[in-house]
Order: sequence, then C-alpha cells, then structure tokens
Amino acid sequence: MKAMILAAGKGERLRPLTLHTPKPLVKAAGVPLIEYHVRALAAAGFTELVINHAWLGQQIEDYLGDGARFGVSILYSAEGEPLETGGGIFEALPLLGNEPFVVVNGDVFTDYAFAALRQPLAGLAHLVLVDNPAHHPQGDFVLAAGQVQDSGTMGERLTYSGLAVLHPRLFAACAPGAFKLAPLLREAMAAGQVSGEHYGGCWIDVGTHERLAEVERLLQEAR
Repeated sequence: MKAMILAAGKGERLRPLTLHTPKPLVKAAGVPLIEYHVRALAAAGFTELVINHAWLGQQIEDYLGDGARFGVSILYSAEGEPLETGGGIFEALPLLGNEPFVVVNGDVFTDYAFAALRQPLAGLAHLVLVDNPAHHPQGDFVLAAGQVQDSGTMGERLTYSGLAVLHPRLFAACAPGAFKLAPLLREAMAAGQVSGEHYGGCWIDVGTHERLAEVERLLQEAR
C-alpha cells in the first residue's frame, strides 16, 4: 500500500515562519514536521510515498530527496497552482496506482500507528476521526457502528483527523483542477461507502504558533 502526504499548504497562520520555509519543513524540537510522518510511515512498513507540494515545494524535495535515507522511495507531485485537497490527490493518482492508499495531512502531529491503516478497504474511504479540538468544537462527521455519516442523531460528532485510506474510485467522476475532498466524502457517505474509527491518542492540527508550541512541549516532555 502506498501513502500520500499532503504538503501543498501555504501555512499563512504560521507566518513569519512560512514566508521563506514551506509549512511541512517548519521544525518542532529541531525536526521538520513532515519528517515525523515520513519516519512513522517507514516504521509502519510503507515503502512508497507520494508527496504533493506547491508553495516553496522545491525545498521539500531538496530536504527529503528520494527518501532513501529514511528507507522509503518518495515521488513528488508538484502543483503549479494549489489544487486544494481533492484536486491535489486527483493530480497525484497516476503516481498512486489503482489500489487503496493512505493519505496523511502534512500539517498534523500525531502518534497514531499508521500500520493500523494497512487493512482491506470495504468501501471508498476509511477515515480516522478524533475528539473535537477547542478550535473546531462542532466537529465534521458522525461515527456510528463503524460507519461515517455527514449527520445523524445516532453516534458521536467528531473531527476528521486528516488521516484516511482512500480508493481511487472515489475520484472517478472528477476532472483536473482545484476542488475540495469533503464533497466527495459526503457523497460516498450517503451511499454507505465510508467507514471510520475514533482515535483517542495524541493529535494536534499544527495550524498556529500556539499549537506548534504545544507540539514542542510534548516532544520535550517525551525526551
């Protein structure tokens, strides 16, 4: 199974750090955020990675190279214009192949064990959901009996973590260009094609200086 790290975000809320450094290369405890993902994926047995990038993306390629020093092979999907999550994944499909693949948002920090995603995919998507953080109290989707729904009275309303397994067929009706992933997921949910799980471990959306500082604190404590 291949894995894709989404690394095309501009990271405007992390300025001035991201004025001259792409968000995935912003460091926490001296290590670029994206390197934590690469190492965790390698440890989980993923050997073929795809990384998309846009803003200052060449710096990401220069830093990670072909992935050999991490024990993986990395291919890059360079976006001239940011394509949003859905468009970015669609653009990279030729590199990902015809089988289900893992997607990881490059701007989250987590101790989730990626090996747990190396399972057969029953539908079109499997999402990892987490407790609603303070900055997103309303959540995204409802998880009930292992199925994810856009809304409902049964089950908990949780936040999409940015970790998922997707089938290329999810994008069957798409065309090149910028588009969001969420509408595709909601359409698949309506057809009962999205499973999910609730993860209660460490997960931080590193979108602000405050949350980056929280990651720094956790890493320092772990040491």
